[in-house]
Amino acid sequence: MSGIVQVGTERIGRGEPLALIAGPCVIESRDHTLALADAIACICRNLHVPLIFKASFDKANRSSISSFRGPGLADGLAILADVGREVGVPVISDIHDAAQAAPAAEVLDCLQLPAFLCRQTDLLLAAGETQKPVNIKKGQFMAPEEMEHVVAKVRSTGNENVLLTERGTFFGYHRLVNDMTSIQRMSAYAPVVFDATHSCQLPGGAGAQSGGLRQFVPTLAHAAVAAGCDALFLEVHDNPESAKSDAATVFPLDKLSAILDTCARIANCVRL
Repeated sequence: MSGIVQVGTERIGRGEPLALIAGPCVIESRDHTLALADAIACICRNLHVPLIFKASFDKANRSSISSFRGPGLADGLAILADVGREVGVPVISDIHDAAQAAPAAEVLDCLQLPAFLCRQTDLLLAAGETQKPVNIKKGQFMAPEEMEHVVAKVRSTGNENVLLTERGTFFGYHRLVNDMTSIQRMSAYAPVVFDATHSCQLPGGAGAQSGGLRQFVPTLAHAAVAAGCDALFLEVHDNPESAKSDAATVFPLDKLSAILDTCARIANCVRL
């Protein structure tokens, strides 16, 4: 595996504490985002879990044209800048085209590339050229070993700070499954994050939006930590049923402390 990735004040990789990337799927409002960031940060501080706050300024890959996408690049980055400054945590968000990389890098501590875009060379190069850490979600259509070439594209820019995220693979229609061996296999190329909430999606399973099986988030998170992931990715919401994106899989804020505590204990055992 290649080294440790520094994301703002936090470090992700072998020998470091299990980290958390968490926040709502999409920025719904400034007040809601700041309140949620503060609540998640408080939980993480109490459990000594490093936190990188995540929220999307634009959900460009929604199932339906009528679905909520977020405030957009300029307004969304302004809100995330406020999170970083007022809550004091590193921030991460998705970019969807090469033109977004440079302005996003002025605010974000880490750039994230969505799974469906993980092979887009120009996007990978633009993200790498910012010299900010880049978190690449493994496409549902990609084998773990294929991600070596994806990482190489970013590193060709001289940027060594790459994370890979496992978020499930296709298994027929409207269903994702996880191969936990992919965590160990991808760790040969970069530190590995496990996305426990998106892994429970039923893509397109609710017609104009993705469905999901939230009840299995803890099961997958526990298994992934036992399999050796370096960080967890959880989309978190204070009222999941009212979430404007991924309402079927976002994890309830009031259950976050319990799942993190268990995962931290598992990490301590497997890292002995």
